[in-house]
This record gives sequence, C-alpha cells and structure tokens, in this order.
Amino acid sequence: MKFGVVIFPGSNCDYDTYYFLKFVLRVETVFLFHKESSLKDCDVVILPGGFSYGDYLRTGAIAKFSPIMKEVVRFANNGGIVLGICNGFQILCESGLLPGVLSKNTSLKFQCYNQNLKVINNSSIFTRKYSPDEVITMPIAHGEGNYIIDEEGLKELYDNNQVVLKYCDEFGNVDENSNPNGSVDNIAGICNKTGNVFGLMPHPERCSEEILGNTDGLKIFESILNK
Repeated sequence: MKFGVVIFPGSNCDYDTYYFLKFVLRVETVFLFHKESSLKDCDVVILPGGFSYGDYLRTGAIAKFSPIMKEVVRFANNGGIVLGICNGFQILCESGLLPGVLSKNTSLKFQCYNQNLKVINNSSIFTRKYSPDEVITMPIAHGEGNYIIDEEGLKELYDNNQVVLKYCDEFGNVDENSNPNGSVDNIAGICNKTGNVFGLMPHPERCSEEILGNTDGLKIFESILNK
C-alpha cells in the first residue's frame, strides 16, 4: 500500500506524518506537492495538519483551490482512501468531501494538550482496530476546531453512522466540560457516507510511537493497512 502526504504552503505536520509512515510503519510513502496534478498512484492520501496558506479567509478555504485537490476530490469520489488531520479535516470540509465547517474555538484560544476521545464508530476503514466505545487519548493543537453543522446535517451524520470520534473525559463521559472547542455534540471526527474519507481534529501521527509515550493513534493507520 502506497501513501501520499500532501504539502501545502503552511503545512507543519507533513514531515511528522511522512517520517512516521516511512520509518516507523515502513510503508511506501511519497510527498505530494500542492501544485502537482498527480497522486503518483497512491492508495491512501493524507492531508496533514498545519496552517495552509496562513489560514487566510478561513481555514482550508484557499487550499481547496490547489491543483492537487482536484485530484484528491476525484480520487475520493472514486472510492480512494483519504485521511485529513486537523487542518486536513478543515480542507476536506471546505472541499465538500465532508459535511459541515470548522470555526474558531468558542474560547477564542488556541488549545494544545492531550485530549480524551471516545470511539463512536469502530466499523470504519480507519477505526476497526479499536473497540466499541473505547476511550483513547490524542494530542490536539488548533484554534479553529469548532465543528458546526445544522440540525438536518447532524441527523444525517447519525443516520449514516458518520460520527467516528467524540471528545470525552477519561471515563468516556461526553459532555460540555470535555469539549475543547465547542463542537456540536462534542464531535472530533467524521467520515463520509461511503466511509473512505475521514477527518479528525486530533493528531494520531503524534501519538503512534512508544518513544512518544502514547500509541493510541497507531490503530488508525493499522486499520487502514488491514482494510
């Protein structure tokens, strides 16, 4: 399986993700520059975290016009596996590959710490290595992670089992106190209807090695490899 990591101007987790895939998981991995128009026969495309185009206008709003995104959208619509992490999640929403939008945290502050998450859907390509309702911990680092969607869209997410991860406390309780950014229903990650596109605000690539003291994110990549 071949992975591609997209580099946008302002990406800052691209090399973290590349290093983890190539030298920890030891899978074939290439960089995909934002001006390119080829996905280089990749089986999985990852949009990494960062601040693409300086987050001008709105997070991900400019990145969606990059030449590479035309191919990513086509790839995803044809069933290709796409993972968007943090800024990558924002870009997926702006590109129409995932519903809803990401806005400023209700605190108006950048939030950066380890956050507890509850696995809501463990039947997706990306989460099948987790147990139902498993509580895991991943780092978050964002100023605009407030997931917003209208009532009709939210109902559709639940009807189609598209809510994958929620913010929670260490005991798995999902409530306002465990919500770091104001996201509707504590939503931390969603997939598309067909399940081949997944976006999440937490950073699994930053918690996938023993040396980092946390491997809770590893199962996302193992799930993809064992799809």
